Amino acid sequence: QVQLVESGGGLVQPGGSLGLSCAASGISFHRYVMGWYRQAPGKQRELVASITSGGSSNYADSVKGRFTISRDNAKKTVTLQMNSLKPDDTAVYYCNARLWSVYWGQGTLVTVSE
Repeated sequence: QVQLVESGGGLVQPGGSLGLSCAASGISFHRYVMGWYRQAPGKQRELVASITSGGSSNYADSVKGRFTISRDNAKKTVTLQMNSLKPDDTAVYYCNARLWSVYWGQGTLVTVSE
């Protein structure tokens, strides 16, 4: 059974930082492209960042220079370090694993507000 379990969401002030983590089980983690997506209220889910099995990363223009994605194949985890957070970053953040199949985590809420 495949499981992607996110942690680390919460409330943070504008300009603050937050780290999200996703622990995977039931997949050959090192082979998968891992990603973080987000969905704000009333908006479509969008890609935030992704990282290949070889460690190449890709970011949405809106988060470049502020967010960093990384992975630890031994621990089967992928993290998203978010700095200089803005209210527009408020969303539910989802972990994603993609190879021949696509798997999603349950999501974790990030709220950026005073």
